[in-house]
Amino acid sequence: MTELTHLRSPAGIAPGNGYSHVVWGTGRFVAVSGQCAFDEAGAIVGEGDPAAQARQVFENLRRCLAAAGASFDDVVKLTYFVTDVAHLPAIREARDAVIDTARPPASSAVQVAALFRPELLVEIEAFAISPLF
Repeated sequence: MTELTHLRSPAGIAPGNGYSHVVWGTGRFVAVSGQCAFDEAGAIVGEGDPAAQARQVFENLRRCLAAAGASFDDVVKLTYFVTDVAHLPAIREARDAVIDTARPPASSAVQVAALFRPELLVEIEAFAISPLF
């Protein structure tokens, strides 16, 4: 695991709910493209179900991070693209199952008109700093 510093509330900034305002560390930068709720065969998981889609997205992120020698402990930033901000509680629940909530990454959430397939409700990208080999 990389030694990361999480600053949840810098001076003069209100604390975030479930995220750090600033995260930094030393290591190898890893960027994971936005992941959607596709299984290994490319089929959509959880059509119409934001919780099921979020769980699949985080599983896909886990696999991508692992391919780069990283884990959720190394994630410094998550960006959420959602078709409806009402899905955020389900997404946060899936996130909290894999992220150390005492040391959450920085994050942004953006409501979008649509993703590239109408059945998709959420897409999440990740930036990580993994240990140097």
